Amino acid sequence: MRTLTARALDCANGLGAQYADVRGVVRRIQTIAITNGVVETMVEEEYQGFGVRLLIDGAWGFSGSATLELGAVDQVTAQAAEIARASARFKTAEVRLGPRVSSVGVYRTPVLVNPWEISPVAKIALLLQADRELRHAGAATAKANLLTWQENKVFANSEGALTEQELIHTGGGVTAIAVDKESGQVQTRSYPGFFGTDVRGAGWETILEMDLPGNAQRIGEEAVALLRADECPSGHATVILGPSQLAIQTHESVGHAIELDRVFGAEGDFTGTSFLSPAMLNSFAYGSGHVNITADATAPGGVGTFGWDDEGVPAQRVPIVRDGILCGFLSSRESIEQLRQVVGDRAPASSGGAMIADGWHNIPLVRMTNVNVDPGEWDLAELIADTDDGIWMDSCKTYSIDDRRLNFQFGVEYAREIKHGKLGRLLKNGSYAGSTPQFWASCDGVCNRDHWRIWGISNCGKGQPGQMAHTGHGTAPARFRNVRVGIRS
Repeated sequence: MRTLTARALDCANGLGAQYADVRGVVRRIQTIAITNGVVETMVEEEYQGFGVRLLIDGAWGFSGSATLELGAVDQVTAQAAEIARASARFKTAEVRLGPRVSSVGVYRTPVLVNPWEISPVAKIALLLQADRELRHAGAATAKANLLTWQENKVFANSEGALTEQELIHTGGGVTAIAVDKESGQVQTRSYPGFFGTDVRGAGWETILEMDLPGNAQRIGEEAVALLRADECPSGHATVILGPSQLAIQTHESVGHAIELDRVFGAEGDFTGTSFLSPAMLNSFAYGSGHVNITADATAPGGVGTFGWDDEGVPAQRVPIVRDGILCGFLSSRESIEQLRQVVGDRAPASSGGAMIADGWHNIPLVRMTNVNVDPGEWDLAELIADTDDGIWMDSCKTYSIDDRRLNFQFGVEYAREIKHGKLGRLLKNGSYAGSTPQFWASCDGVCNRDHWRIWGISNCGKGQPGQMAHTGHGTAPARFRNVRVGIRS
């Protein structure tokens, strides 16, 4: 890969590029999924290739190939240059990248047990054990899954950067689906996170910590119990969101909204823009004074954790919301320069390091790293005891949010009534809705670090052509007042 990257940069220089970078990527993925004792999916795939991105006449060009040969490097770089020159004919502004990036180093995800050293037979045996526990508890349909993901990549640019990374993500989960045949009612419970999976930047130790077989019976029993539970009431209520639900809430109503390319309209014809504007920086009330949010690409265990982004910018902690006030965005070298042209020195001097590409064959985009709600001061038991009348909600089942990330609705798998400071009856079909700034403004308590952890999402979509990204969200339970609940479609 180093030989190929050096050749691409030499070729780009000869073609008159103002700037060039090249990424060589080898990705390996193993997916195993079981339904009712049957192995439905057992897939292991590996692919490799490289992509060249360069600037000519102030415009981008990009091309890539799965052929790791010097001849292919020359051809791909020439094609990227041709695309850049064509793009320059229609540019509306010059691309500016700001300060030089010349990072050099090696990064590897800290792993205690290499997940690739665990045999597929052992992995299937673990899933079958969890599957049996789910069905023994009464689940009509039992699902269990494991994901092992690894990416090795080399990045180099014409400014002197040369980095190597090995990222390993491991995840899995179980889902129980209970059915009442007489009424046709269906209820779902999953563990450990929403949609039946959770992924972490770690090795096989994360699966051992999840203990899928040990939690499967409880999950199955909760799914069955939901069939007999009372409906979530409709109206307005105090809501305490569990940590996994707050993670998806943060992803949808904060993470996508603060992507600076969306703020400038880059996704307007596909995944949508943002209700935020550059002028809101350091002045807009995103939430109450209890709300503090940080984009942290250095957080241990996060799937948004790395050494450098795909522009060679070092991983860093970027304040997004402080005491409720918007103070930052997820950014790239180009987008931060756009921001500086609008708001001047109110903007950071350089990129926040959030430019990520899906594999070798895609151009990088501004993506979420680990967008975390910082821990507060409450103990969970004390927060519940301080709530006279409310609803506990956790584990996302359905969601909808508009293309500006403003108005949303969530349905949850699991809800409990809170009466006089105690958890009460089980409630089914829990749901809530709101508008992003009003919702976060209603937050009056966040639990402390003892209740905080990072959740992982492995299928965040964005871009044309579509790209998938792994994003992390650190959360603890949090309380929100006067929330609209019990939405009936």
